[in-house]
Amino acid sequence: MKSGGLSPIRETLMKSVALAAVCAALLPTSFLPVAALANPTANPDFVQSLSNPFFEPSTARHGAPAFDRIKPEHFRPAFYEGMRQQKAEMNAIANQKAAPTFDNTILAMERSGQLLDRVSAVFFNMTSANSSPQIRTIQREIGPVLAAHSDSISLDPKLFARVEAIYAKRAQLRTPEQRRLVERVYRGFVRSGARLDEAQKTRIGQINQRLSSLSTDFSQKVLADTNQFTLVLETEADRAGLPAFFLDAALEAGRARGMPGKHVVTLSRSSVETFLQLSPNRALREQAWRGWILRGDNNDGEDTKAITSEIVSLRQERAAILGYAHHAAFTLDDTMAKTPDNVAKLLNGVWEPAKAAVERDARDYLALAKSQGFAGDRLEPWDWRYYAEQMRRSRYSLNEDEVKPYFSLDAMLNAQFWVANQLFGLTFKEITGQVPVYHPDVRVWEVAEADGRLIGLFYGDFFSRESKQGGAWMSSYQIQDRVNGNQKPMVVNVLNYTKAPAGKPTLLSYDDAETLFHEFGHGLHGLLSNVTYPSLAGTSVSRDFVEFPAQVYEHWLGQRQVLEKFARHSETGAAMPKDLLDKLMAARNHDQGFATVEFLASALVDMDVHSRPDLPRGFDMGAFEKESLARVGMPREIVMRHRPTHFGHIFAGGYSAGYYSYMWSEVLDADGFRAFTETGNIFDKATAQRLRTFVYGGGNSRDPADAYRQFRGRDPDPKALLELRGLADGTSQNDGL
Repeated sequence: MKSGGLSPIRETLMKSVALAAVCAALLPTSFLPVAALANPTANPDFVQSLSNPFFEPSTARHGAPAFDRIKPEHFRPAFYEGMRQQKAEMNAIANQKAAPTFDNTILAMERSGQLLDRVSAVFFNMTSANSSPQIRTIQREIGPVLAAHSDSISLDPKLFARVEAIYAKRAQLRTPEQRRLVERVYRGFVRSGARLDEAQKTRIGQINQRLSSLSTDFSQKVLADTNQFTLVLETEADRAGLPAFFLDAALEAGRARGMPGKHVVTLSRSSVETFLQLSPNRALREQAWRGWILRGDNNDGEDTKAITSEIVSLRQERAAILGYAHHAAFTLDDTMAKTPDNVAKLLNGVWEPAKAAVERDARDYLALAKSQGFAGDRLEPWDWRYYAEQMRRSRYSLNEDEVKPYFSLDAMLNAQFWVANQLFGLTFKEITGQVPVYHPDVRVWEVAEADGRLIGLFYGDFFSRESKQGGAWMSSYQIQDRVNGNQKPMVVNVLNYTKAPAGKPTLLSYDDAETLFHEFGHGLHGLLSNVTYPSLAGTSVSRDFVEFPAQVYEHWLGQRQVLEKFARHSETGAAMPKDLLDKLMAARNHDQGFATVEFLASALVDMDVHSRPDLPRGFDMGAFEKESLARVGMPREIVMRHRPTHFGHIFAGGYSAGYYSYMWSEVLDADGFRAFTETGNIFDKATAQRLRTFVYGGGNSRDPADAYRQFRGRDPDPKALLELRGLADGTSQNDGL
């Protein structure tokens, strides 16, 4: 998940305005000069930009972003005007003569930069969800300027002195939320380098600007490399054995790629993984697999190995300047896990049981393959998913062809909305054509309480396209906020399903449907936020807690009560037969060793590379990956879920030395869902109210460990994780099903 997406400014602790001299030094000649921003009438280009929709209140329903009017050329002027406004606001805070108080410093900072937040929220989701050459150019140019902009606030000694004075007297503040906000603000300043000397601050600024550029380069190269690949299924032999739902989607992918009438496999996860699972053509599976795992690693213009190496080196240098042993120590210092040792304890505790499961499965799958005429002595990575599916059919008399028609996108959307209604009383009303959207595929719902009071807007962008990064994420166009006009949240879920041809339903795998529920859990985290201050709202929590609200929501998909109601045949409307549902439930933990190992490998390499300050500049990322995996005994039949060359979570997102957090949160979600099953009612009202109050609604208003304890009544039981994955002494636990 890519969380946040609101303003990277707000998300990195109100890092706000750049000094005019800093911004001017960074501006390419094509940028609007900062001096002109101080006197807009002196620049005709700026005067023309006064019609910019970002400079006017939105006239759209509920004040939604004016996507029908926003054009790429509006972003630059809006960014610079936003920085100009925030510059004045922050200078006023830092230079005022009055003694520092919560209201004249912390609250004033919370109220600053509203224009910058609005343009950032729209722009940064656009760079991932609906990019274009113009957007990518602006992204490359604006990133370093915004980094300087952020650093100038977090490294401003006058502003930090005021924050520090308030922090010293925080016990006198009126509310626990105010104290929490001050603590977070102060900690953010210190972690950004506010206590460093001037030379160190200068170097930190240089590093941050370079990292911003490198991160943008990384994401754009991965997108370009992904879009370059197509596997055309030219002949009947190429398409043999593939079900109709896949071939329909492949035809639509061909049409979208400008190849009408062609069946095309793309590197969208829902396309390539399904092909690897279902195609009996081993040569084509290998071709698809190599395209998938070699993104960013083809020694061409889109190769990312040098970028990832430089990013790691710069992060290690920054951590050293800030007084940490390495980047992992710096990152984890502000999480639930706290230390790399705690993370290692979790990951290593799951790694060996998962590897043992893989070894058992490898023997079974190879025996099955040989019984079907396989001539090799061992399976290759492009064989694994295919024979895992064959084994699932053999063991459980279950195959994807049977299941998928019962998981249409619309049915699963209705399911996730119904669960939210049963838990929290929420209602969802689609408002087609009433709110502007950035792409015709985007849908919008009004979200309301049971009594009809509006909570906010939910946007859904579900289909893959060439303008969109791979993966799935939640972003916010507006966060819940009581100090800037009682703003209602507006959140978007972005996914990458292969769209069915016009007139046919888009069908999901069970895993696809689980991802839908996962991202909607993040969406609810944003929608149900109930705090005062925007910096503490919604998903603005530590990385190893932010996945808990999303992952716990996945559990409701796997409940009979939900599937019996919503898993209905996309053509006939008939409910899933009981025997098929029984088989689906029985197969839930099939191939769990593979799923666990491919995830853990990515988490272990992430932690390894960010815990090695001894790595020389320019080190070979490809060689490091091999050495790191060899040390932990990576099974040869499996590769990392995300190899470093396309690992956007850690090189273009906020999960560096943090990919482990999905598993950390899985401890919470596995134990947390039991709070419902222990009552005998998966929609128990009292339990749901605690979940809403302390988890979905609480934002970062309290320490996450305290938030979990207030919800659950105790600390989480780590045994629940292995039991859920079926890795605890051969047992499995499927939420009591």
